[in-house]
Amino acid sequence: MTASDNPLAHGIGGSADLPISPTLAIAGAVAALVVSFTVLALAWRTPRYESSSSGRPAWPWLDRLVHSLPWRVGLRGVGFVVFAYAVMVAVLGEDQLTNPLFGIFYVWWWVGLVPLSLLFGPVWRAISPVRTINLAFARISGSDPEVGMLEYPRRLGYWPAALGLFAFVWLELVYPFSTELGPVRLWCAAYVAIMLIGGALFGNSFYERADPFEVYSTLVSKMSVWGSRDGRLLVRSPLANLATVGAQPGLVAVVAVLFGSTAFDSFRESSVWVRYVQSTDTSSYLLNNLALVTFCVGVGLIFAAGCMLTGVAPGTDRRTLPSLFAHSVVPIVVGYIVAHYLSYLVHAGQNTLIQASDPFGDGSDILGTGDWSVNYWLSYHPTLLANIKVLAVVIGHVLGVIAAHDRAIKLLPRRHQLTGQLPLLFAMIAFTVGGLYLLFAG
Repeated sequence: MTASDNPLAHGIGGSADLPISPTLAIAGAVAALVVSFTVLALAWRTPRYESSSSGRPAWPWLDRLVHSLPWRVGLRGVGFVVFAYAVMVAVLGEDQLTNPLFGIFYVWWWVGLVPLSLLFGPVWRAISPVRTINLAFARISGSDPEVGMLEYPRRLGYWPAALGLFAFVWLELVYPFSTELGPVRLWCAAYVAIMLIGGALFGNSFYERADPFEVYSTLVSKMSVWGSRDGRLLVRSPLANLATVGAQPGLVAVVAVLFGSTAFDSFRESSVWVRYVQSTDTSSYLLNNLALVTFCVGVGLIFAAGCMLTGVAPGTDRRTLPSLFAHSVVPIVVGYIVAHYLSYLVHAGQNTLIQASDPFGDGSDILGTGDWSVNYWLSYHPTLLANIKVLAVVIGHVLGVIAAHDRAIKLLPRRHQLTGQLPLLFAMIAFTVGGLYLLFAG
């Protein structure tokens, strides 16, 4: 098995994968942010994205389809079939990297949720097997799956989801036995158990706030064109959709884990970090743990500082500002995930589909994909790949600046609406420079 066939040998492919000047790319990105902010300051003086009125109703036939019982049951059926297949290969499959569970877990589930949620909306909510199991238990017991025995504590917000996301990226990026079947099985079993217990206690509100993959998928889906209001399917601009993200406890932690872990994934592959780890007597496991925590906490602190170092109206609690502006980090997260994982998703995703046809390594071809081969067309066009990755980072940051600006002129007092955004702009520039540097250094 080659490194490119290994579903765990992922990342940006190294600097050779990016045959353009890093200095030029970083300078151009910073210029794009500054120019965007200047244009916004001159031409965008009033809020344009109101979650209560934005968007137009989708086509009636499409609205009826997505709210129909057969459609919802079909999606849950698809999600449960994939779940049952994953359970089968987890329990009966061999403890080898050819086991498709690794690709399903690390590629399809983690990275694949991003394009699916961008295209179709909150996919995980629609196909979640833990929601399906909770629904089945509720029907058997005659209870309402929406309502549990207890009310979900508002103060918890997204904190459980942030911890769940950190547990996943720790397993993927730091844990030395992440490519062994036992730890992956244990992680998945713990996830399912916690989700089912939480659903029984708090109902579906638990999944909306505490399921790391539902929160992840729902946040990414805010960059899609699909929204909803009063039970109706809407079509709206992605930025208007993004403005519907509400401030919740733990929201900053969620975006910090998503962005920080992706940045750490690039950093741990950089020559600087590799040389340092090899030259010191300190355990690489300890160093990687500390680095992952530093990246996640660092992103959160830089963003929080950029939000709080601004003029506010009398009586406004500065501590509330990071949650109110946290939605502006979502396009940055999406852009950097696209830049970092694009070739990984395309190549390892194909490889997983091939492996899934022969789950037990006995030469079977149950899906008819066993004789397929991975198409490396994207890697054969490195300039195109490099441009896509750099553009993803830059566009993500520009959209983040626009989202933050629209929220700022709604929240900040008039005399601070522009100057008050400068600290957050500097934080965005720091993210851009750091993200592109890591993209080239990986």
